[in-house]
Amino acid sequence: MFKFKPQARWDLVSLGEVMLRLDPGDMRITTARNFRAWEGGGEYNVARALKRCFGLHTTIVTALADNAIGRLIQDLIFQGGVDQSHIRWVPYDGAGRSVRNGLNFTERGYGLRAATACSDRGNTAISQLKPGEIDWDAIFLKEGSRWFHTGGIYAALSPTASDTAMEAVDAARRSGTIISYDLNYRDSLWKDMGGPRRAADVNRTLASKVDVLIGNEEDFTVGMGFKVEGVTSNFSNLNIDSYCKMVERLLSEYSNIRVVAITLRTVRSATCNDWRAICYCDGNLYESLNRENLEIYDRVGGGDSFASGLIFGLLSGRDVQWAVDCGAAHGALAMTTPGDTSMATLYEIEKLMKGQSARAVR
Repeated sequence: MFKFKPQARWDLVSLGEVMLRLDPGDMRITTARNFRAWEGGGEYNVARALKRCFGLHTTIVTALADNAIGRLIQDLIFQGGVDQSHIRWVPYDGAGRSVRNGLNFTERGYGLRAATACSDRGNTAISQLKPGEIDWDAIFLKEGSRWFHTGGIYAALSPTASDTAMEAVDAARRSGTIISYDLNYRDSLWKDMGGPRRAADVNRTLASKVDVLIGNEEDFTVGMGFKVEGVTSNFSNLNIDSYCKMVERLLSEYSNIRVVAITLRTVRSATCNDWRAICYCDGNLYESLNRENLEIYDRVGGGDSFASGLIFGLLSGRDVQWAVDCGAAHGALAMTTPGDTSMATLYEIEKLMKGQSARAVR
């Protein structure tokens, strides 16, 4: 479907923040006395899954303050296998007045208590990255990459972040690299950055330059400002026809977009969701299996895992239906384990795609 570069050092280059996630386990953030540390970040999670789960060559363009926390994040990235040659190490001032690393406290939720997160990521190294500080032509033209991925979480970090994302997208386009953008709307990130209106402005500008646009229900309605007829504010009624009409309107406005992929989730409780995905490509609609009453252990990272599965399918030359099914199955499996990042294997994903049960493997 896509024509990829015949020779490239990277299968995928990702631009985004890598934070230290602190997980209170079964406790609440406000009452926990012990936290487990992970690394995570929307754009990074995609690169990590494509490396660890799917075996591709990926690199992350990010920045970290050079202190013990930054080196802990680096150690976790080593475990994920993502190349670190494009990490910018920023000198630390000793107190975090000028630069710091991002922290993300995340509790999983249970039953009627929703999962929640408390980010502490202001003034981070990557949020201060400015246009002109990364040699994108060296990455996309000299090294070469088949795919470039970034998203709305990174773009929301600061005014210069969205400008840097635009610079990276333009460089990727010049080199013929396929570009995906995950809208990943977060109200907390846009709250003091102009709110939904500013988010829609930034996302619409970036969407005008990408090949693949990914998101969930809220991403398209709030993060892009597209109205979906007949869908309630809590997205409890997933009307596929309404989303198809929305996608048709979107594609009539953005002729550059070749693939639109949407994850759809009905939240019955924090630990029980219905989960499915749809994809529009070349005028055709592709739907994954609707997994009703999917048991959720940790929902964070489900959308990123969907994105990586979809990208893997398209990069590996599978048909669109296979790619959507792979993404949906990978997202479902990722939500059965703790942490932001996927712990699934390709074998497990393909097994789930074939409809095999969760019977113990011995």
